[in-house]
Amino acid sequence: MNDALRSLLDLLDLERIEQDIFRGWSRASVVPRVFGGQVAAQALVAAGRTVPADRPPHSLHAYFLRPGDPGAPLVYTVDRIRDGRSFTTRRVVAVQHGQPIFHLTASFHGDEEGAATLEHQEPMPAAPDPLELPTAAELLPRHAERYLSPEVAERLRQARAAIDLRYVDEPPYATVGRPREPRSQVWFRTQGKLDDDGPIPRPLLDVCLVTYVSDMTLLDSVLLAHGRGGWAVGDVVGASLDHAMWFHRPVRADEWLLYDQESPTSQGGRGLGQGRIFAADGQLVVTVMQEGVVRVPR
Repeated sequence: MNDALRSLLDLLDLERIEQDIFRGWSRASVVPRVFGGQVAAQALVAAGRTVPADRPPHSLHAYFLRPGDPGAPLVYTVDRIRDGRSFTTRRVVAVQHGQPIFHLTASFHGDEEGAATLEHQEPMPAAPDPLELPTAAELLPRHAERYLSPEVAERLRQARAAIDLRYVDEPPYATVGRPREPRSQVWFRTQGKLDDDGPIPRPLLDVCLVTYVSDMTLLDSVLLAHGRGGWAVGDVVGASLDHAMWFHRPVRADEWLLYDQESPTSQGGRGLGQGRIFAADGQLVVTVMQEGVVRVPR
């Protein structure tokens, strides 16, 4: 486990200041606001700490309401909406400077097995071995001339230092001016193995880390369709609007996961991304949907 991953785990280990009120902080982001994946992951940690450990999250639905201030603490208030025999529901509001910046509803469900359950899934798409692909440390310097500044490139490196994230094809910032099919694939895992006895219990920790990573690249496919390089290049401006995830099967964030992403549409200053996350053995473990603001700078 590298220092960046330890720092990320510390970031997710929220301080409890009242029974259902938690406080967290922020880390470096590519853009000068709080990274949306961080807020979503922290909110899910807050919700999960009010739910029995044998009920992991099975879905979340979230809205990004205002840009977060990376220099100020985030306060997460959890409402215990429902505690049922099979399902538990929580609502979380993140507040900064007296205003809500993020709203999440999450549902938790214990494992059900037996003849009463029905199972099927889409097959895993083809993808190369992740170990044959360049790391972020190898890929980012190849396109240094495209970034807005060396400082932006360094923030991008720092933002992804805790995660081993490898693009199957070239990322948007490598193909500026060349529109292509709105599809993208990345392999990812944490930079090191996770402890089973840390302050955030597994499987909640794995789900929260996957939530964190899910916001990193999902709108890439929108950019690819229009030959845009992204936030670090400066040829678009934008932000996440909403985010939804469904956790179908157990997931381990410290093992290779394939994130298969595409964009079915963009219009009216908004772009839609949808993704499927597969374990290396072919199991479909997570489905993700996100809409974001994607505009050409004036």
